Amino acid sequence: MSAVVSLRPTGPKHFLDLKDFTGAELRALLDAAAAFKRGSPKKPLAGKSLAMIFEKPSTRTRVSFEIAAKELGGNTVALSARDMQIGRGETIADTANVLSRFVQGILLRTDSAAKLHELARHASVPVINGLTELSHPCQIMADIFTFEEHKGPVAGQRIAWVGDGNNVAASFIEAAARFNFSLRLACPVGYMPRPEVLDWAKEEGADVEVGIDPDWAVENAACVVTDTWLSMSDSEDQAAARASAFAPYQVTAALMAKAAKGAIFQHCLPAHRGEEVAGEVIDGPASVVFDEAENRLHAQKAILAWAME
Repeated sequence: MSAVVSLRPTGPKHFLDLKDFTGAELRALLDAAAAFKRGSPKKPLAGKSLAMIFEKPSTRTRVSFEIAAKELGGNTVALSARDMQIGRGETIADTANVLSRFVQGILLRTDSAAKLHELARHASVPVINGLTELSHPCQIMADIFTFEEHKGPVAGQRIAWVGDGNNVAASFIEAAARFNFSLRLACPVGYMPRPEVLDWAKEEGADVEVGIDPDWAVENAACVVTDTWLSMSDSEDQAAARASAFAPYQVTAALMAKAAKGAIFQHCLPAHRGEEVAGEVIDGPASVVFDEAENRLHAQKAILAWAME
């Protein structure tokens, strides 16, 4: 645990995006996650409290962070926008300053990355990204942890992303740069990852390629990853357009067969069987989706311990 505590020792230790860290720093967090999963008795959050703000619905993020904080000896308070004055016009800056007087850490799950970064600028305690429309770093830490449990060190391996070039895909791109694995993304035209994310990856020398052919993406991949096609904010027209565009990108048994022998399947959940993934894949022997869900708990313990200890 000492290696994790030593990271960024001055000022609030925010966990906003994977690109903010070096590969060594992220590796130290994964090592800490493994220690917690083995049953480390340490209680680094004893006497400390975490405020969890959910502007978007959550199952895994809320439950895993709440249990993680409590098992580390801390307390939590869960808040939605309707519970707070921020839903009635109080500024992010004032909210950050007030919460910083009450708690030792803040988790935010929101559809506004700008709001997350403003909160971090004004908070005097660590702020953790529980998801924005641009990234989902906590999920990817659990995904890499899960990959390595099943397939060994991720460095030099190939991971395939099939589907929407969304926030989760963006964090996978950042992970490819930091953990030194190859990432191929197959996305429909119009649903590619944001250009600035791909430009960053190129500048970092990451092994990241983007195309439109799922067969190309999964060739020799040790892991195939997808995510939902639809967002809760999509209108009926948007949902229909997305369903049409993504239909050729369903992860089927036939597609998995084109990956490397023994390839695993990942999905951050919630999943829609018969849409982005066939039931025989997500419920089959290649699927590690519930290991991923469990590992949110251990990865987030490591993040909380680093940020708040």
